[in-house]
Amino acid sequence: MSKSCKGLAMELVKCLSETDCVKVEKRSFKECCGEKSPLISSECVGLRETYFNCKRGQVDMRARIRGNKGY
Repeated sequence: MSKSCKGLAMELVKCLSETDCVKVEKRSFKECCGEKSPLISSECVGLRETYFNCKRGQVDMRARIRGNKGY
C-alpha cells in the first residue's frame, strides 16, 4: 500500500518539471506544487489533486481495509 501512489508521484514530478515555474523561474518542485498560478497547467493540477486523494486514502481506515485504489 505504501507504493500505491508512487506512479502518480512520478507523473506529477514529470509534469511539474515541464512547467514554466520550474524551467523559467528556477523554483523547487515543492514551491511550484503549492501554486495555483497560471504557470502550472491544468493537467498538473489534476495530477496534484489525484495524488492528494491517493495519499489521503492511505490513512483512511475504510480504505486501509479495502486497499487503496492504485494507480
